[in-house]
Amino acid sequence: MAESYDYEEILEIKTAWYYYMEGLTQQEIGERLGISRLRVNRLLDKAKKSGMIQFHIRAGQSGRMLLEQKLIQRYHLKDAFIAPSIRKDENINENVALAAASYISDHLGKQSFINMGYGDTSSRILNHVASMSDSPVNVVALTGGVSYYLPNVQSSIFNIKLHLMPSPLIMQSSQLVSAILNEPSVQEILEMRRLAAMTVVGIGGMNENATVRQNGVLSYNDYMYLNVNGAVGDVLCHFLDADGNLVSSQIEDRLVSTSLEELKAMENVIGVAAGVYKADAILSALRGKYLDVLITDEKTAGAVLSKDTASD
Repeated sequence: MAESYDYEEILEIKTAWYYYMEGLTQQEIGERLGISRLRVNRLLDKAKKSGMIQFHIRAGQSGRMLLEQKLIQRYHLKDAFIAPSIRKDENINENVALAAASYISDHLGKQSFINMGYGDTSSRILNHVASMSDSPVNVVALTGGVSYYLPNVQSSIFNIKLHLMPSPLIMQSSQLVSAILNEPSVQEILEMRRLAAMTVVGIGGMNENATVRQNGVLSYNDYMYLNVNGAVGDVLCHFLDADGNLVSSQIEDRLVSTSLEELKAMENVIGVAAGVYKADAILSALRGKYLDVLITDEKTAGAVLSKDTASD
Protein backbone atom coordinates (compact mmCIF):
# COMPACT_ATOMS: atom_id res chain seq x y z
CA MET A 1 0.00 0.00 0.00
CA ALA A 2 1.40 3.39 -0.95
CA GLU A 3 2.38 5.76 1.84
CA SER A 4 -0.16 8.53 2.28
CA TYR A 5 0.83 12.06 1.41
CA ASP A 6 0.82 14.33 4.49
CA TYR A 7 1.47 17.93 3.46
CA GLU A 8 1.65 19.17 7.05
CA GLU A 9 4.25 16.57 7.99
CA ILE A 10 6.38 17.33 4.95
CA LEU A 11 6.18 21.02 5.80
CA GLU A 12 7.34 20.22 9.32
CA ILE A 13 10.33 18.28 7.97
CA LYS A 14 11.30 21.00 5.52
CA THR A 15 10.95 23.70 8.18
CA ALA A 16 13.05 21.75 10.69
CA TRP A 17 15.72 21.00 8.07
CA TYR A 18 16.09 24.62 7.00
CA TYR A 19 16.19 25.83 10.62
CA TYR A 20 18.49 23.27 12.26
CA MET A 21 20.57 21.95 9.37
CA GLU A 22 20.96 24.99 7.14
CA GLY A 23 20.76 27.66 9.84
CA LEU A 24 18.08 29.79 8.18
CA THR A 25 16.10 32.24 10.30
CA GLN A 26 12.37 31.77 10.76
CA GLN A 27 11.78 34.78 8.51
CA GLU A 28 13.98 33.31 5.75
CA ILE A 29 12.18 29.95 6.00
CA GLY A 30 8.80 31.64 5.74
CA GLU A 31 9.88 33.48 2.60
CA ARG A 32 11.27 30.32 1.04
CA LEU A 33 8.15 28.24 1.79
CA GLY A 34 5.65 31.03 1.24
CA ILE A 35 4.23 30.90 4.76
CA SER A 36 4.20 33.36 7.66
CA ARG A 37 6.91 33.54 10.33
CA LEU A 38 4.26 32.64 12.92
CA ARG A 39 3.42 29.49 10.96
CA VAL A 40 7.13 28.56 10.85
CA ASN A 41 7.34 28.96 14.63
CA ARG A 42 4.30 26.72 15.13
CA LEU A 43 5.66 24.06 12.78
CA LEU A 44 8.96 23.96 14.66
CA ASP A 45 7.15 23.69 17.98
CA LYS A 46 4.93 20.90 16.63
CA ALA A 47 7.98 19.04 15.28
CA LYS A 48 9.60 19.12 18.73
CA LYS A 49 6.46 17.98 20.54
CA SER A 50 5.80 15.15 18.09
CA GLY A 51 9.33 13.78 18.45
CA MET A 52 10.27 14.52 14.85
CA ILE A 53 13.08 16.68 16.25
CA GLN A 54 15.15 15.06 18.98
CA PHE A 55 18.13 16.58 20.79
CA HIS A 56 21.01 14.52 22.10
CA ILE A 57 23.63 16.10 24.35
CA ARG A 58 27.07 14.47 24.18
CA ALA A 59 27.89 12.28 27.17
CA GLY A 60 30.60 14.57 28.57
CA GLN A 61 28.37 17.62 28.33
CA SER A 62 25.36 15.90 29.86
CA GLY A 63 27.46 14.77 32.83
CA ARG A 64 28.40 18.35 33.63
CA MET A 65 24.80 19.51 33.18
CA LEU A 66 23.67 16.85 35.66
CA LEU A 67 26.26 17.97 38.22
CA GLU A 68 25.17 21.58 37.79
CA GLN A 69 21.53 20.69 38.43
CA LYS A 70 22.44 18.65 41.52
CA LEU A 71 24.41 21.56 42.97
CA ILE A 72 21.62 24.05 42.21
CA GLN A 73 18.93 21.90 43.78
CA ARG A 74 20.90 20.70 46.80
CA TYR A 75 22.23 24.09 47.86
CA HIS A 76 19.40 26.28 46.51
CA LEU A 77 21.72 28.15 44.16
CA LYS A 78 20.57 30.52 41.43
CA ASP A 79 23.02 28.93 39.01
CA ALA A 80 26.10 26.75 38.68
CA PHE A 81 28.67 26.61 35.91
CA ILE A 82 31.04 23.67 35.60
CA ALA A 83 34.09 23.80 33.36
CA PRO A 84 35.67 20.61 31.97
CA SER A 85 38.47 19.25 34.15
CA ILE A 86 41.93 19.26 32.61
CA ARG A 87 44.82 16.85 33.02
CA LYS A 88 47.43 19.38 34.15
CA ASP A 89 46.47 20.50 37.66
CA GLU A 90 48.82 23.49 37.49
CA ASN A 91 46.51 25.08 34.87
CA ILE A 92 43.25 24.36 36.66
CA ASN A 93 42.94 27.83 38.23
CA GLU A 94 43.52 29.48 34.87
CA ASN A 95 40.96 27.24 33.17
CA VAL A 96 38.22 27.94 35.73
CA ALA A 97 39.12 31.64 35.91
CA LEU A 98 38.63 31.90 32.15
CA ALA A 99 35.25 30.13 32.45
CA ALA A 100 34.25 32.49 35.28
CA ALA A 101 35.31 35.56 33.28
CA SER A 102 33.20 34.43 30.34
CA TYR A 103 30.21 33.84 32.62
CA ILE A 104 30.63 37.24 34.28
CA SER A 105 31.07 39.06 30.96
CA ASP A 106 27.86 37.49 29.63
CA HIS A 107 25.93 38.73 32.68
CA LEU A 108 27.34 42.25 32.81
CA GLY A 109 25.64 45.35 31.52
CA LYS A 110 27.38 48.53 30.42
CA GLN A 111 29.21 50.57 33.06
CA SER A 112 28.64 47.79 35.58
CA PHE A 113 30.12 47.52 39.05
CA ILE A 114 31.53 44.23 40.34
CA ASN A 115 32.54 43.52 43.92
CA MET A 116 35.71 41.41 43.91
CA GLY A 117 37.51 39.40 46.58
CA TYR A 118 41.25 38.78 46.72
CA GLY A 119 43.12 35.66 45.65
CA ASP A 120 44.97 33.98 42.80
CA THR A 121 41.83 32.90 40.94
CA SER A 122 40.17 36.29 41.44
CA SER A 123 43.25 38.05 40.05
CA ARG A 124 43.14 35.83 36.96
CA ILE A 125 39.41 36.54 36.51
CA LEU A 126 40.08 40.28 36.66
CA ASN A 127 42.62 40.10 33.84
CA HIS A 128 40.33 38.02 31.63
CA VAL A 129 37.28 40.24 32.23
CA ALA A 130 39.42 43.29 31.46
CA SER A 131 40.38 41.93 28.05
CA MET A 132 36.87 40.65 27.22
CA SER A 133 34.87 43.76 28.11
CA ASP A 134 33.96 46.30 25.42
CA SER A 135 33.25 49.02 27.97
CA PRO A 136 35.00 49.91 31.26
CA VAL A 137 34.08 47.78 34.27
CA ASN A 138 34.24 49.21 37.79
CA VAL A 139 35.70 46.72 40.25
CA VAL A 140 35.26 47.38 43.97
CA ALA A 141 37.68 45.59 46.31
CA LEU A 142 36.07 43.66 49.15
CA THR A 143 39.29 43.53 51.17
CA GLY A 144 42.48 45.40 51.86
CA GLY A 145 45.67 44.32 50.12
CA VAL A 146 46.20 46.50 47.06
CA SER A 147 48.69 44.17 45.36
CA TYR A 148 46.11 41.35 45.10
CA TYR A 149 44.01 43.44 42.70
CA LEU A 150 46.66 44.91 40.41
CA PRO A 151 46.70 43.84 36.74
CA ASN A 152 49.01 41.20 35.35
CA VAL A 153 51.85 43.00 33.57
CA GLN A 154 51.39 40.65 30.61
CA SER A 155 47.92 42.05 29.92
CA SER A 156 47.90 44.29 26.85
CA ILE A 157 44.34 45.47 27.63
CA PHE A 158 43.00 46.28 31.08
CA ASN A 159 39.57 47.81 30.58
CA ILE A 160 38.81 48.01 34.29
CA LYS A 161 38.66 50.83 36.81
CA LEU A 162 39.78 49.65 40.23
CA HIS A 163 38.38 51.02 43.49
CA LEU A 164 40.79 49.75 46.15
CA MET A 165 41.06 49.96 49.92
CA PRO A 166 44.42 51.64 50.66
CA SER A 167 45.44 49.23 53.41
CA PRO A 168 46.99 45.82 54.02
CA LEU A 169 44.68 42.82 54.27
CA ILE A 170 45.70 42.25 57.90
CA MET A 171 46.66 45.12 60.22
CA GLN A 172 48.79 45.07 63.37
CA SER A 173 45.84 45.72 65.68
CA SER A 174 42.06 45.98 65.79
CA GLN A 175 42.44 49.69 66.61
CA LEU A 176 44.23 50.27 63.31
CA VAL A 177 41.43 48.39 61.50
CA SER A 178 38.81 50.69 63.03
CA ALA A 179 40.86 53.75 62.10
CA ILE A 180 41.33 52.73 58.46
CA LEU A 181 37.66 51.77 58.04
CA ASN A 182 36.62 55.21 59.27
CA GLU A 183 38.76 57.02 56.72
CA PRO A 184 36.56 58.97 54.24
CA SER A 185 38.27 57.40 51.19
CA VAL A 186 37.64 53.91 52.55
CA GLN A 187 34.05 54.79 53.44
CA GLU A 188 33.51 55.76 49.79
CA ILE A 189 34.77 52.34 48.67
CA LEU A 190 32.49 50.62 51.18
CA GLU A 191 29.49 52.56 49.86
CA MET A 192 30.33 51.58 46.27
CA ARG A 193 29.68 47.93 47.10
CA ARG A 194 25.94 48.67 47.01
CA LEU A 195 26.19 49.56 43.30
CA ALA A 196 27.51 46.15 42.28
CA ALA A 197 25.50 43.93 39.94
CA MET A 198 27.42 40.91 41.22
CA THR A 199 30.01 39.91 43.80
CA VAL A 200 32.86 37.54 42.96
CA VAL A 201 34.79 35.70 45.68
CA GLY A 202 37.41 33.00 45.67
CA ILE A 203 37.32 30.08 48.09
CA GLY A 204 40.61 29.13 49.69
CA GLY A 205 41.57 25.68 50.96
CA MET A 206 43.60 24.74 54.03
CA ASN A 207 46.82 23.46 52.50
CA GLU A 208 50.40 24.63 52.15
CA ASN A 209 49.74 25.89 48.61
CA ALA A 210 46.84 28.14 49.67
CA THR A 211 47.17 31.76 48.56
CA VAL A 212 47.19 33.01 52.17
CA ARG A 213 50.23 30.78 52.86
CA GLN A 214 52.04 31.55 49.62
CA ASN A 215 51.76 35.33 49.96
CA GLY A 216 52.68 35.36 53.65
CA VAL A 217 49.32 36.58 54.98
CA LEU A 218 49.13 33.51 57.19
CA SER A 219 52.13 32.43 59.26
CA TYR A 220 52.79 28.75 59.96
CA ASN A 221 51.58 29.21 63.54
CA ASP A 222 48.39 30.93 62.34
CA TYR A 223 47.81 28.11 59.89
CA MET A 224 48.29 25.41 62.52
CA TYR A 225 46.00 27.20 64.99
CA LEU A 226 43.20 27.46 62.44
CA ASN A 227 43.72 23.88 61.30
CA VAL A 228 43.57 22.51 64.85
CA ASN A 229 40.41 24.53 65.51
CA GLY A 230 38.55 22.99 62.60
CA ALA A 231 39.07 25.47 59.73
CA VAL A 232 38.62 23.87 56.31
CA GLY A 233 38.98 26.98 54.15
CA ASP A 234 38.32 30.68 53.85
CA VAL A 235 36.14 33.22 52.05
CA LEU A 236 37.56 36.78 52.02
CA CYS A 237 40.09 35.55 54.62
CA HIS A 238 37.31 34.60 57.05
CA PHE A 239 38.08 31.03 58.03
CA LEU A 240 35.20 28.55 58.16
CA ASP A 241 34.59 25.18 59.73
CA ALA A 242 32.98 22.25 57.90
CA ASP A 243 29.47 23.62 58.49
CA GLY A 244 30.27 27.11 57.22
CA ASN A 245 30.60 28.73 60.64
CA LEU A 246 33.29 31.30 61.38
CA VAL A 247 36.33 29.94 63.24
CA SER A 248 37.27 32.48 65.90
CA SER A 249 40.89 33.66 65.89
CA GLN A 250 42.98 36.77 66.59
CA ILE A 251 43.32 37.21 62.81
CA GLU A 252 39.63 38.12 62.56
CA ASP A 253 40.06 41.23 64.72
CA ARG A 254 42.92 42.52 62.54
CA LEU A 255 41.26 41.84 59.19
CA VAL A 256 40.32 44.54 56.68
CA SER A 257 37.61 42.65 54.85
CA THR A 258 33.89 42.59 54.11
CA SER A 259 32.19 40.60 56.87
CA LEU A 260 30.40 37.32 56.23
CA GLU A 261 27.11 38.92 57.30
CA GLU A 262 27.58 41.67 54.71
CA LEU A 263 28.49 39.09 52.08
CA LYS A 264 25.30 37.14 52.76
CA ALA A 265 23.24 40.31 52.25
CA MET A 266 24.73 40.92 48.79
CA GLU A 267 22.95 39.79 45.64
CA ASN A 268 24.43 37.48 43.01
CA VAL A 269 27.44 36.27 44.99
CA ILE A 270 29.57 34.11 42.67
CA GLY A 271 32.02 31.70 44.30
CA VAL A 272 34.88 30.54 42.08
CA ALA A 273 37.24 27.72 43.07
CA ALA A 274 38.95 24.76 41.43
CA GLY A 275 40.77 21.66 42.60
CA VAL A 276 39.61 18.58 44.47
CA TYR A 277 41.71 19.66 47.48
CA LYS A 278 39.28 22.59 47.88
CA ALA A 279 36.18 20.37 48.07
CA ASP A 280 35.83 20.75 51.86
CA ALA A 281 36.19 24.53 51.63
CA ILE A 282 33.61 24.81 48.81
CA LEU A 283 31.21 22.57 50.71
CA SER A 284 31.63 24.78 53.77
CA ALA A 285 30.81 27.93 51.76
CA LEU A 286 27.73 26.22 50.32
CA ARG A 287 26.54 25.02 53.71
CA GLY A 288 27.04 28.50 55.11
CA LYS A 289 24.80 29.87 52.32
CA TYR A 290 27.32 32.51 51.27
CA LEU A 291 26.96 31.82 47.54
CA ASP A 292 24.26 32.30 44.91
CA VAL A 293 26.33 30.87 42.04
CA LEU A 294 29.18 28.35 42.02
CA ILE A 295 31.76 28.11 39.24
CA THR A 296 34.19 25.20 39.42
CA ASP A 297 35.51 22.24 37.42
CA GLU A 298 33.91 18.84 36.90
CA LYS A 299 36.18 16.79 39.21
CA THR A 300 35.83 19.30 42.03
CA ALA A 301 32.03 19.46 41.67
CA GLY A 302 31.88 15.67 41.85
CA ALA A 303 34.12 15.64 44.95
CA VAL A 304 31.94 18.24 46.71
CA LEU A 305 28.75 16.24 46.11
CA SER A 306 30.44 12.98 47.08
CA LYS A 307 31.70 14.42 50.37
CA ASP A 308 28.27 15.80 51.23
CA THR A 309 26.57 12.49 50.38
CA ALA A 310 29.10 10.60 52.49
CA SER A 311 28.35 12.83 55.49
CA ASP A 312 24.55 12.36 55.27
